Amino acid sequence: MKRSPMAILWNVLFYLFVVAIVVYAIFPFYYAIVTSFSTGTALFEIHYWPKVFDLANYKNVLFQRQFPRSVLNSLLIASTTVILALFLAVTASYALSRVRFRGRGLLLMVILAVSMFPQIAVLAGMIEMIKYFGLFNTPFAMIISYTVFTLPFTVWVLTTFMRDLPIEIEEAAIVDGATPWIIITRVFLPLLWPALVTTGLLAFIGAWNEFLFALTFTLSEDQRTTPVAIAMLSGASVQEIPWGPIMAASVIVTVPLVVLVLIFQRKIVAGLTAGGVKG
Repeated sequence: MKRSPMAILWNVLFYLFVVAIVVYAIFPFYYAIVTSFSTGTALFEIHYWPKVFDLANYKNVLFQRQFPRSVLNSLLIASTTVILALFLAVTASYALSRVRFRGRGLLLMVILAVSMFPQIAVLAGMIEMIKYFGLFNTPFAMIISYTVFTLPFTVWVLTTFMRDLPIEIEEAAIVDGATPWIIITRVFLPLLWPALVTTGLLAFIGAWNEFLFALTFTLSEDQRTTPVAIAMLSGASVQEIPWGPIMAASVIVTVPLVVLVLIFQRKIVAGLTAGGVKG
């Protein structure tokens, strides 16, 4: 069947639009990679391909500053946040999706509404709470604050996903004498992998990139996370800003996230589309 010229034109326009979006999204990261290999006056020259592959900026970041310690801090804080948030979210989503009690829908809406508050709106209260528990300038201050802002999304996604699981599976486990904990860990968790990967990865990215709480709750260099460490690389003026090391540091902290997304992209799509189609 021969396609009409109008249909061909629309296809061409569609693919051009997709290419434009991809270039718009990827170009800043690509240019950061190109700039990270430049030094001296080459940093201020416009070029779209590295003239030389100079690793001086990467060596400056990795071996002459506290940056490696900051990367480890971010890895520890983000990983702990994901584990804690998923544990609380799985148990909460089981109660919200399977246990019938009055006000369940209202409670779920309240949990979702918590995520609408901007960080700056609750910063003063978080500071008072962190100081009261003696957690200031410790990783636990950021773990607690990140978990608070991560839970609404994780609970909502896991509740939607768990609600769509066949109830016959749970009934069969109850007949076999399984407790609620056994049902959650041995029946539902294997089926929740797409949603767990999605929420866990998004929670990890959010904790890895968070800046406001990390800047507010830390004072010493050995407790800083990567966003704060990159910000501290800046000089006193625009002329003194070390653009090369900043770009190298940005590439270092971005590449792991890109790799994780590429590895788990199918699970992410499955988790985000859970509950979107009713069979």
